[in-house]
Amino acid sequence: MRRLSVVLLLLITTALPFAQEPSVVAVDPLHKPFDEMLDIYVRDGLVYYYALRQERARFDRYVLALGEVSADTIAKWPQPRQLAYWINAYNAFVLRTVIDGYPLRGKAPDYPANSIRQIPGAFDRRTFRAGGRPLTLDAIERDVIGGFDDPRALLALSRGAVGGSRLKSEAFTGDRLDRQLSTMTSELVTRRVLVQVDAANNRLSVNPMFSWREALFTRTLAGRAPALYASRSPLERAVLALIEPLIVPNEAEFLRRNEFNMVFHDFDWRLNDLTGR
Repeated sequence: MRRLSVVLLLLITTALPFAQEPSVVAVDPLHKPFDEMLDIYVRDGLVYYYALRQERARFDRYVLALGEVSADTIAKWPQPRQLAYWINAYNAFVLRTVIDGYPLRGKAPDYPANSIRQIPGAFDRRTFRAGGRPLTLDAIERDVIGGFDDPRALLALSRGAVGGSRLKSEAFTGDRLDRQLSTMTSELVTRRVLVQVDAANNRLSVNPMFSWREALFTRTLAGRAPALYASRSPLERAVLALIEPLIVPNEAEFLRRNEFNMVFHDFDWRLNDLTGR
């Protein structure tokens, strides 16, 4: 009996290091610097912009490296790797836009003083080099990422705002892209700034980013909605196709009565700043 106990103890002790050893996550070497910076400077979608600005040289080298990758090179990659590249590029360019003018203290009355929208042309005029050519953030989102026909990718784009999708503390990578995008989709029903089922007011309140990219959402998702929503608009059906598999039973029952109004709430353009400086 004593010998058996010793053998069991040795087996357990020997196995522990292997059971506790963390799994190694593969990151595309191109995006490894970005992955490391996101891990350090991003917490629950909020960014230490002040601290990130202090590491400007390293961050700028990554942005420069993105621009040095040619369109021909990207075209040879598997599609998940291509899409991961463009999502990372978009998010990096948003961060670059913010830290270029940080701290933000704008005066445009339509937006908060610290909003990225206080930077003239932040999304539609300022260009960055990616895939061997200059592109605006809007062009990357609408024309490049939209061309992959995966609406989940739009939910992975941080717009530098509290009201947008949560910036992850890791870079996107081709090997894990499907799981990463599924995680972003699951947050639709856990973050009220994205979707809110308001049974008390007979309302489904959703983020206006769905209407900003209505063509992609409706083209890829409207046909997947349950038949009981057939009388609703294509965009409403697209939103419902995304969220219905994710919501809790009582909210699903409320929606399936199909008597609610869908509204788009105001987007919160306050900067997703963790430092507040």
